[in-house]
Amino acid sequence: MTQRPAPLDAFGHLPGITPDEVVTHIEVTDHALPGGVGTLALLTLDNGQGPKRPATLGPASLLGLARALDAQAARAVAGEIQALAVTGTGGTFAAGADLSLIAGIEDSGDPQAGIGRDLARLGHAAYDRLDAFPARTFAFVNGTALGGGLELALAAEHRVVAAGAKGFGLPEVRLGLVPGWSGVWRMPHLIGPEAAVGVLVKNPLDNNRTLDAKAAYELGLMDAVAEGDLLEAGLAFAARILTGEGQTEEAQSEHHGRDVSDAAWERALAALEQLQAARPGRHLPARRHVEELFVGARTRTREESAEHEAEALQELIGSPEFRRTVYAFLDVVQRRAKRPAGDPGADQAREVRKVGVVGAGLMAGQLALVFAQQLGVPVVMTDMDAERVERGIAGVQGQIEKQVAKGRMSAEQGEALAGLITADTDKSVYADADVVIEAVFEELEVKRAVFRELEGIVRPDAILATNTSSLSVAAMAEVLQNPERLVGFHFFNPVAQMPLIEIVRVAETSDEAVATAFELARRLRKTGVLVNDAAAFVVNRVLLRMMGEVQNSFDEGTDAHTADHALDELALPMTPFTLLAMVGIPVAQHVSESLQAAFGAERFPVSANLQRLIDAGKTAIWAKDVRGGAESEEAAGATGEEIPAATAALLEQGDAPQTAEELLHRVEDALAEEIGLLLEEKVVAAPEDVDLCMILGAGWPLHLGGITRYLDDSGASERVNGTRFHG
Repeated sequence: MTQRPAPLDAFGHLPGITPDEVVTHIEVTDHALPGGVGTLALLTLDNGQGPKRPATLGPASLLGLARALDAQAARAVAGEIQALAVTGTGGTFAAGADLSLIAGIEDSGDPQAGIGRDLARLGHAAYDRLDAFPARTFAFVNGTALGGGLELALAAEHRVVAAGAKGFGLPEVRLGLVPGWSGVWRMPHLIGPEAAVGVLVKNPLDNNRTLDAKAAYELGLMDAVAEGDLLEAGLAFAARILTGEGQTEEAQSEHHGRDVSDAAWERALAALEQLQAARPGRHLPARRHVEELFVGARTRTREESAEHEAEALQELIGSPEFRRTVYAFLDVVQRRAKRPAGDPGADQAREVRKVGVVGAGLMAGQLALVFAQQLGVPVVMTDMDAERVERGIAGVQGQIEKQVAKGRMSAEQGEALAGLITADTDKSVYADADVVIEAVFEELEVKRAVFRELEGIVRPDAILATNTSSLSVAAMAEVLQNPERLVGFHFFNPVAQMPLIEIVRVAETSDEAVATAFELARRLRKTGVLVNDAAAFVVNRVLLRMMGEVQNSFDEGTDAHTADHALDELALPMTPFTLLAMVGIPVAQHVSESLQAAFGAERFPVSANLQRLIDAGKTAIWAKDVRGGAESEEAAGATGEEIPAATAALLEQGDAPQTAEELLHRVEDALAEEIGLLLEEKVVAAPEDVDLCMILGAGWPLHLGGITRYLDDSGASERVNGTRFHG
């Protein structure tokens, strides 16, 4: 039996604590249900901000929602309405709680005052009114429903989703919080505990992956997909539920026939354990709390779970991890990314109607696919011979077929996308391209030769771009008669998933070229950060300094396990040796050589041990490579973190080992020095740009607050530079 919703008197003080809340108001309209079965009251969430700011649910908004539900409940009891639905406006259903408001609550006074606990209980009080409503309830999910927005939809009996809607998820654990309004409890009981592990933990940790309408329906999260007008389809669905037409209730029961047996829970808990163990950061407060809540959801009532959620939120919003996350997510990933330094403005960008990609290898194919898919314009690749061209096109086609097979696009869409991408051996195909980007071997003279040739082919106003990860863009511009057209446009691998593009400007680069690069980044749904020309730019320079310190410590005598796990408390996406194998030892060594040539051997020594591995054809230090396969036949039976005998025989170590703590401090100091120099050289405009690059390009964890904030908090900034990056 549903517990009676809590009275609202206890929460009247909360809006005064958040005076800056953009209040989401509730508009109520009545709609006749088809077939004369009654009236549905539709509650529309609208903050009056339009698409520029999605509706969020702060204290005043939640109180307004609760009071609106009370008023409609009285109408339902009086027989005036027979159903109720909640919906949003534009492309957003609701985006949950306002993160900046939560952070402001924490900063407003004594954390023992219980403000976070009260906010959680207020959300439950509002949502419980929907759960206990004295008539049938529905959510007409018109668009993005994240966090508390999705939890609101879950509180309704049924959910109808617009066919084109997307952006459904519970991202809280990535943001240092937990779903606090019954999402952890309702999700496994609705879609089954095994699927719930993916929505609650795996998706947020996978760079906040979200669901679209089709995926949400297949999981059982949504009851119906509206192919046409959502309101019309929702009213028709509600009418069928009220009348039982076509055994609708039985059909819905079958659709939600997810396995919630003890066996399913055991499998889910085993999967959660495996996921937690495999992902760095299990020790973080949010990760611990979401696991406890999920385990508890198996036996607790929803009301019992709600109290545990309130206590968890009270602890979490006062934690340093949450404060750092607010800076990293709001100030950096949201605000800084939307107002990048050095962007001349979209009005100066040239229109891009055709793109050329020089090369047909793996990276070139990824570039061609993302340009065609996101821009919807023709893309042409070239390579030196027909065999490479055919292999490149086959690779692109294979990627499209995988997306079709996974249901990410229809067969017709896949065919249309493939039709946009062509390849040739003759670079004259670039004659009418607006932008041509090279993705050839990472060797300066090779790239210079490409640009010499291109300048004789492309239009005078065409933009030329290089995808170099470490070479001097200025050195490439030297061979051009019109160097102002050249811009660095450095993607990260894998291209489709990584959200950062380093946009490199040299002295001659025109505003038009830079503006076009920024506009392209936006159209590709990526974040562009302007960097000035310097070896390895930002991400690779910082990463290679970090990896180099670890490798050097190992070379000097530190035990391999100690060296590879000294940074574990940071919960980085992967250990240094794993990252080395993923990047590729030859690639990492090549970038190190470039950095040594630019900055000297003291900061960037080139490891003789890595060179020995390269010369012997080894792909990893550990027995298992990054793909989980054996690094060699000899290592096929190894467990993973073992150095095969043949590999160990190649390595030479000194007699100056470090402890994990010593190595961590060594790495912190090296990073503080390198970033200090990087800022002194004006490679980027501000510390926030370094943070943005490292979060989006290297997966620097949000809970560390951006790399410069972390170095401030650790004391490394002052130890090395005598001052903090942030005042």
